[in-house]
Amino acid sequence: MISLSSPLLIGIYENHHLIHFYETKEQTSEALPQLFQTILAQYYCRKLFFAKGPGSFMAIKISYVFLRTLSIALKIPLFACDGFVFNDNRPIRAMRTLYFLKDVSGNIETQHFTEEVEQIFTLPKVLNEAIFSDDTTPLYILPAV
Repeated sequence: MISLSSPLLIGIYENHHLIHFYETKEQTSEALPQLFQTILAQYYCRKLFFAKGPGSFMAIKISYVFLRTLSIALKIPLFACDGFVFNDNRPIRAMRTLYFLKDVSGNIETQHFTEEVEQIFTLPKVLNEAIFSDDTTPLYILPAV
């Protein structure tokens, strides 16, 4: 699941291959319960994977709490990685003209841009579990206002 910016993306994988996906521009808090009600009625989930940030603070927080609760309730593991994996390491919007950047050392910093950077996240066609970790602590990077 990628909820770092709009649209919210959720992929269903079988044998590591994307077989179905959901996309919505609705608020994460409204969309998650509805989408997962549909998903859990159609599919048996064995693992949950999500982009833990950086990005929309509120969407990250809601996604983490929702998925962590689902993980506990269904007794299935939760895994996470940073969102740069899903946007070819492009800048991720923090707020207005401020963006998160990940350098070659893996450090995440913020930088102002004069022009808006289009936010394009994509679900992988093949899920590589090796890029995920059981460290699901969200990347709550809040820039100074």
